This record gives sequence, structure tokens and C-alpha cells, in this order.
Amino acid sequence: MKPPVHGTPRLMRAINDRAALRILLEKGPLTRPELSELTGLSKPTAFQLLARLQEAGLVVNDGVRAGQPGRTAEVYRVNAAAAYVAALDVTPERIGVQVADITGAVVGAARSPAPTPAGGGGLVERLREAVGAAQPPGPLRRVVIGVQGAVDPTTGRLDYATAEDMPGWQIPDLVPTLADGLGVTVDVENDVNLVALAEQAHGAAAGCPDFVLLWAGEGLGAALVIGGRLHRGFFGGAGEVGYMPIPGAATARDAGRFGHHGYQALAGGPAVQDLLRSYGVHGADFQESVATAVRLAEGTGRAAEEAVAGLRTVAARVALGLATIASVVDPGLVVLAGSLVSAGGERLRDLVERELRALDVERLRVRLSAVRGNPVLVGAMDLALARVRDEVFGQAARDGGPATAVGR
Repeated sequence: MKPPVHGTPRLMRAINDRAALRILLEKGPLTRPELSELTGLSKPTAFQLLARLQEAGLVVNDGVRAGQPGRTAEVYRVNAAAAYVAALDVTPERIGVQVADITGAVVGAARSPAPTPAGGGGLVERLREAVGAAQPPGPLRRVVIGVQGAVDPTTGRLDYATAEDMPGWQIPDLVPTLADGLGVTVDVENDVNLVALAEQAHGAAAGCPDFVLLWAGEGLGAALVIGGRLHRGFFGGAGEVGYMPIPGAATARDAGRFGHHGYQALAGGPAVQDLLRSYGVHGADFQESVATAVRLAEGTGRAAEEAVAGLRTVAARVALGLATIASVVDPGLVVLAGSLVSAGGERLRDLVERELRALDVERLRVRLSAVRGNPVLVGAMDLALARVRDEVFGQAARDGGPATAVGR
């Protein structure tokens, strides 16, 4: 057990309160003796702590638990209604919403179409309707919204996304406008960054402090986690690799900023579909084309040989961009995610890793995404809960009753 930390009674009380709340979140419900043992606090101090947190509305009694013959013990848990948060995944086609209480339990969800809003007011109204459809059981403390593109902190505008990509979002002071309109603290975060946070907490990147997540679908995007922290960049656009210059592809000089060029033109969904078509593999879209190539590659004969060759070429194009990123970032891991990757599965992952070896990127591991469900919502919810817990638990420590003895 770690030695006790020494400080002022108020500081120690704050540290103990936050530690107890974290333990109750992870291991609760708990009795007073159990909380005392897990925190390393004396039983009288644990009693005072629980009384303080009950008075603050953060902990509630959860009944009794039978102990030794003839004895019962009261059980305590975090008050789920202490705060509610919402996570949104916004695309040009739809808005997905989840609402959770402070324990992380999902208490509401909705999915609705995303018609083009008319300016900032229309956008706020559309988001308000989407959140309302999830029926939050109480006022929200924070909303985290995952979007294509990223907010440039130097301008306050959504960048790296056109009006066609995210209609109605090109307004000044985006985050303050949404916060004022929704009446709650709002964070707008790049959707691929949120997927990386989800993989870091629950998926393939757990335990790896330096990794790159590549999202490959209709478009390409990446997220960089360096030293365990998400790297957003000075202008908020770290990981916007879709238009990264790549040998063999046009550049912005040739096609304009949002034209068909760079990594996107080489390995984005439409480019992959065209490539596989040249190998005789056809599908209604790029995802179906990749899935068809994987299925054909399991067979024999000319069609199988062409499918294998096509998949190798797709993997070579994906690996070319990853090798460029790796030469700058030097990650320990690449996580592949997105609809192109889900269609290609383990076969595509293996081919990408082989192509990286051929490009002399020897030690970089390549894994498939392991987060279930909608990873954007998972990451957004994790971010919302982390920030709200810091706020609520910290506020409780600051606003608690008079300082009391908090030692062992």
C-alpha cells in the first residue's frame, strides 16, 4: 500500500474524497469497512467521508448487506443522478445520441436524420431536438459532439470540412454558439480523435502510450496519441492525413485544397473501388468491393489471383501513407478502423503489415479496431464523463463542510 500523502487537512480531505468516489465508481457498491480498506483510511475517517459525500449528494445508501451471523452492513454507491452527460456522433446523414449518468450507465439513446440546418440557429435547434429525442432524465452537465473536421482554436471555426461535408457548421464562434444555444457546456471534437480515445481506453491500443489510429472509409483520417495524450496540433488539425502529399497522387497545387489529391486520392474509398475494378472485382460501393475481393481471394483460379493482387495493391497504398506518418511520429502501434478496414478484416491487416515491412518499417505493430458499437460515441462518452467527474468531484471537495481529521 502506498504511504499516506501529507498536507493540509482541507487538501487531504479533497484527495480522500476524490479517491473514494473513484473507488466507488470502479468497485461499488461498498460498505464502510470495505471503503476503509480500499482507501487506506481509518474507519472513523471513512465514516466522516461518506457522511460528507452524502450531504453533497454524490453518494447514496444502497441498502444493507448481510455479514457475520446476526450482523448487517450498510452499502453505499455513487449517486447516479449527480450529473448527466450526452455524446453525439454527427455526420451529414444522421445524428446519433447517447445519454449517460455519472456512473457511465447509458440512460437514453436516439438516432435521427440530419437535414441541412439554416445557419447557426438552425444547427442549434437540430441538435437540441436530437438530444431531446434521447430523453435525458435530468439536466445535462456536458455535451461532447464528434464531427468530421476539427475546430481551429485560433479562429473558433470548424476547419478541415467543407459545407458539403458538414452543412450548417461553418459559423463563427462555433463552440460558444452551441453552448449558449443548448444551455450546457459543449465540446466539439474530431470524430477520429474520439475513436482513438475509445481504442486507448477499451480496445486495441490499451497500454500503448504512442500509437496512430488510421480511419479508412469513404475518406481517410488519423489520430495521434503521443505520450498517452491525444495530440490535436496547434490549429486542431493533427491527423488530417487525407490530403497528405503522397508519391503517385496529385497535390493541392494540381487539384485545389479540397480537390481529389494526396493520400485520399490514392487510398480513399472511391480510389479503392476503382482500383479493385481494374482487377475485375466489382461491388456496389468500395466496402462491398473489398469484401468481395476478400471472399474471392479465398478461392482458386484466375479470379482468386486477381483478387489477391488487388488487395495487395490496396494494402501497399495504405501502407505508403502509414510509413510516411511513422517516419515522423515513430509510434509503437497502428490501429486500423473504418468501413474499408471492417470489410478487409484480418487479411487486409496482414497485407498492410507485410507492406510496411517491405518499406523497412520493421517494428510497427498493426492491429484491427477492437471497440464494439459506435466508437465515436464511445470516445465522446468517455471524454464527457472524464471531464464531468473531474468537475463534480472537484467541486464537492472544494465546497465540502469544515475540514476534519483525515489521517489513518
